[in-house]
Amino acid sequence: MTYLWVDCGRDVVSQRYDRIAKFIPFFDWLFFLPWDLRRKAVVKMGLSRGDSVLEIGCGTGRNFPYLRQAVGPEGRIYGVDISPGMLRKAGQLREANAWRNIELRECDAADYAAPMPLDAVLFSLSYNTMPHHRAVLRHAWQQLRPGARPVIMDAKVPPGWSGRLVLPFSLWLMKHTMLGNPLIHPWQELGAVADQVDMSECMFSSYYICSATKPFADAATGDGDRAANDNMSPGSAYHIAAE
Repeated sequence: MTYLWVDCGRDVVSQRYDRIAKFIPFFDWLFFLPWDLRRKAVVKMGLSRGDSVLEIGCGTGRNFPYLRQAVGPEGRIYGVDISPGMLRKAGQLREANAWRNIELRECDAADYAAPMPLDAVLFSLSYNTMPHHRAVLRHAWQQLRPGARPVIMDAKVPPGWSGRLVLPFSLWLMKHTMLGNPLIHPWQELGAVADQVDMSECMFSSYYICSATKPFADAATGDGDRAANDNMSPGSAYHIAAE
């Protein structure tokens, strides 16, 4: 049997996330999100104090404590989301903690231009919700400094018979909750712009973190502008490690 996913438009996604903004902690529990997965995703970014980082689909700001700890008060954190309801929650968190180095913007990530070259970009449970994820990834890649790291943390259908068993329910659940497409493979799309992708999996391969490093050659040759597609380029590779 072949399963299909029909992408929703920006307005539908924005309205859905406006409605569920206050329930995000519950959804972390509902989907068995590993308690330390957010922290591990930030660690993969290799940030240092004073760095600048963009979170695409920052939601209610649940990654901000880890990002703030990594870059310190002298670093810059940019958060982009299309849901005003999610951003209100993120803004409340920012103000409650007096985090003055976090800038929030309501816009499509494909249109966002950071005010400075970035040291890292994070997609945290957001990449699969974007119908134009390839365009967003390419745009983010172009804003990274050479040596900077994009990181994608998300859920996926596990391999083998267990994945085939849960796929119909996963499609139904995503359509009625987070609108994340479980049929796409972000690590392959990252591999189409990066020479090598590192990937770690956990929770029986149902969650993953994939990351890459932008080579210094990109700045001179423009290699980072090549189009991403569903399959990695012939020369690219990725390494998977289970946790």
